[in-house]
Amino acid sequence: MIVLHTMERSYPWGTLRSTFSSKTKVVLEEKGLPYRVERVRIGDVWKKTPEVLARNPLGKVPWIDDGDVTVYDSSVINEYLNDRYPSPALLPVDPVARARARALENYADEIILSVHVPRIWMPWWSPPESRNAAEMQRAREDLAARALPFVEERLDGREYLAGDFSLADVPFMALAMVLQVDGMPLEGLPLLSAYLERLRARPSYRAIDPARSLEESSGRSA
Repeated sequence: MIVLHTMERSYPWGTLRSTFSSKTKVVLEEKGLPYRVERVRIGDVWKKTPEVLARNPLGKVPWIDDGDVTVYDSSVINEYLNDRYPSPALLPVDPVARARARALENYADEIILSVHVPRIWMPWWSPPESRNAAEMQRAREDLAARALPFVEERLDGREYLAGDFSLADVPFMALAMVLQVDGMPLEGLPLLSAYLERLRARPSYRAIDPARSLEESSGRSA
């Protein structure tokens, strides 16, 4: 059984999960693979303890153990899972289409999940009184104005970003999770709004749904 090492915690306002770990959890669910979750202490990740660095030299979650194989970095993990467990395929066969799917995933990782989302998402891991509401609002406006219009354009005439559901869509499952908690409006982005609702309707989203407890989303049996 695959072991997913991640960072998760329950709060009164929902169950919060690492956005990048959520990408891998979605892929495990989409492929129907048995797995269980091992939760890494949040402080150990933030401090990059020797124990964490021994498993992932980047000092981050997620990483997975698949038998005697350890793989880290969500995009690398997901490519590994897609190669090792090829059905259902989560990348197009055509090389050009595959490259475009990977580019869209990279855009989501580098511009949305790494730059914009932490300014909205990380404060939710703290008590309400310690959050900077003004900065969170600036981050929402920045995300809506600078990062998301590109995605809106790519969705014109498409149900998913690269044809069928693929690795290009997986990081947007994590974005759907974040926006479900944050309640950020998506005014002027109707295609993106509908797309995120389609993603939330996929069975795999249940594994990262903030409305579900840690116990309800601790893995998948064989």
